[in-house]
Amino acid sequence: LQCLSNTIPLTDYFLGYDYRGEINRDNFLGTQGALVASYAELIKHIWLGSDSSYIPEDFKLKLQQFAPQFEGSEQQDSQEMLAYLLDGIHEDLNRVKKRPYIEEKDCDGTNDEGDAITAWSNYLERNRSIIVDMFQGQLRNTMTCRNKNKLHTDGKSGCGHCNVKFDPFMYLSLPISDKCNTLDDCLQLYCEEELLEGDEQWYCPKCETHVDATKKIDLWMLPPILIIHLKRFKFSVFGERSKIDRSIRYQLSDWDLSQLKKSKSGSYPLYELYAISNHSGDVR
Repeated sequence: LQCLSNTIPLTDYFLGYDYRGEINRDNFLGTQGALVASYAELIKHIWLGSDSSYIPEDFKLKLQQFAPQFEGSEQQDSQEMLAYLLDGIHEDLNRVKKRPYIEEKDCDGTNDEGDAITAWSNYLERNRSIIVDMFQGQLRNTMTCRNKNKLHTDGKSGCGHCNVKFDPFMYLSLPISDKCNTLDDCLQLYCEEELLEGDEQWYCPKCETHVDATKKIDLWMLPPILIIHLKRFKFSVFGERSKIDRSIRYQLSDWDLSQLKKSKSGSYPLYELYAISNHSGDVR
């Protein structure tokens, strides 16, 4: 909550703008404004209140009505809570009153710039809010068939079918390996090509069966405010959870992601770090 409160453009929106005029009370995916009103009241107390401290009881009540897993006083994952809160605020403030049905289009990678624009426009036909404006970007997800039972025209194994989708995102959940020392290393690992086989096989619409495939995720459009989540927990083959306590260095200012952003259009923002939610201690 402190991280989100110090996201100044969002806080200015609630303190200096009549957000109530954007509440979507007919959206069954939201809370008819109850959650966003409670969050706005919390922000008002934090920034304009005269008390030295404030207990957000009403806010927690509204949040757990929207996301019941946050009931009670057990420890919860802060990243999960942030994701649910931003999603709830988005649904309460969604400017789209009637969401049209839009059939998803399969792309083949031959017109990425145009396909990405179309995908984003289609998304905005169903989702428009201050949360989308500030926090959401776009990823390019490329799947390529590696079916060894078929040969491509160049003699390589795999039918060669390529499926490209442009998906919106609100945060990047980055893996950590033994070789990761910086945030850039984690981001590079996130964007590495991955082989899907065994239980993780992909259904190829051309082969009409589950096949080995490669998966590649690329940054396409970056949001003004970028949320990064580090996957600091790993699981053993027996399902036991442990924490990855490896130190990851990060840049405080002018973090340039232009080398990883694959789209040739749009902005190339330099990011400034202003808030961290840090998990200290073990898994308990």
